[in-house]
Amino acid sequence: MAALDLFGRRWSLRILWELRAGPLGFRPLQKRCDDMSSSVMRQRLTELLDAQVIHQLPDSRYELTPLGQEARHTLNPLARWAERWAATIDPQGADHTDDQSAGRVPHPDTVGDWTPKRDSAD
Repeated sequence: MAALDLFGRRWSLRILWELRAGPLGFRPLQKRCDDMSSSVMRQRLTELLDAQVIHQLPDSRYELTPLGQEARHTLNPLARWAERWAATIDPQGADHTDDQSAGRVPHPDTVGDWTPKRDSAD
């Protein structure tokens, strides 16, 4: 149940999700997390560091540990479900032009239409 407590805290899963492509520094990670407050960001990073799902590199960037990568892989089915759910709520389909116009680049765990790739392990 400790994992549910950790991942149930606001922003914890979002931080894991944003680190899925690789290491990020504090400010870039904060930007990707909708500019959450610095104090909450520090608290969540400390909790995730203590839980050994992320670690801090010598250059101060954060990245997922092997445990964090494993946790991230468990999010892929949830991400696929969320896409189906969003399509049900908005049958017109939310296009991702906002993401593209914001300069966001598709993540390696997504396909061309921005939906998550299916892992063979899922």
